[in-house]
Amino acid sequence: MMEQEEIYSKVLRAGRRTYFFDVRATKAGDYYLTITESKKFTNEDGSFHYKKHKIYLYKEDFNSFNEIMNEMVAFIIAEKGDEVISERHQKDYKRENFDDIDDQSDDTSNNFTDVDFDDI
Repeated sequence: MMEQEEIYSKVLRAGRRTYFFDVRATKAGDYYLTITESKKFTNEDGSFHYKKHKIYLYKEDFNSFNEIMNEMVAFIIAEKGDEVISERHQKDYKRENFDDIDDQSDDTSNNFTDVDFDDI
C-alpha cells in the first residue's frame, strides 16, 4: 500500500510532547488533516519509547470541530485563566532541591502517587 503524501506540515514541541499537524491527500485527491501527539516516556533503565495518538480530521468536519475546539478553549481560559497552574509544565521549571527541608518522618517518598495530568 502506498503511503499518503504529506502536503503541508507543522510541528509543535511542548515539553515531552510533540504535536504533528499534517495535511495529506485522499485517493480522490482531496485533503484531510492528521494531528498526532507523540509523547516520550523514559524506562527505568534510561532507555525511552514514544506513545502516539492520532486524529484524522476531514473537511466536512472542520467547521464543527473548530467551533467546539474554540468553545472549549474559551471555557478553560474563562474558568481558569491562561496561566499554567502546574509549575512542572512551565518552560523554565527547575526541580527544587528538598535536601534542606527538615525530615518529618523517616521515609515518606513511597507514600506518593504518580499522577499523570495529561489524561484529564
